[in-house]
Amino acid sequence: MRVLVLCTHNSARSQLAEAWLRHYAQEQGLELEIWSAGTEKTKLKPEAAQVMREVGIDLSTHWSKTLYELPEPWNFDLVLTVCDQANEACPNYPLKTQRLHRAFTDPSGKPLEAWRRVRDEIAIMSKELLAALAQGKSLNQLPDS
Repeated sequence: MRVLVLCTHNSARSQLAEAWLRHYAQEQGLELEIWSAGTEKTKLKPEAAQVMREVGIDLSTHWSKTLYELPEPWNFDLVLTVCDQANEACPNYPLKTQRLHRAFTDPSGKPLEAWRRVRDEIAIMSKELLAALAQGKSLNQLPDS
């Protein structure tokens, strides 16, 4: 299964979600190909790398990219948008692609505590999403963030 996490700049929230989804998928032995991208390209925020490093997850190989830089950008089974702007700008995908939207507060420009809060909220959502996928549940049954 191919999963895309989409945000506006691919600099924070989508990077956190990509890392958590990979971490938990590996932990659960799930075969998933997980990518993140932005509707625009900027740079990975150092605070994102810092708060993930605090929980033992390394973002040093992550970089900000747009959807069009991904291999097979129209071939995803699930597209998860993590900010309202990306949800509105998300292109139309083939019918086979499931869409899920869970908006998280943008921690940019805020103290590290705000980054940690968003990191932890995304971790919870990631666990719930992977549990639903593993059990074959409808993604619409996931609680809203």
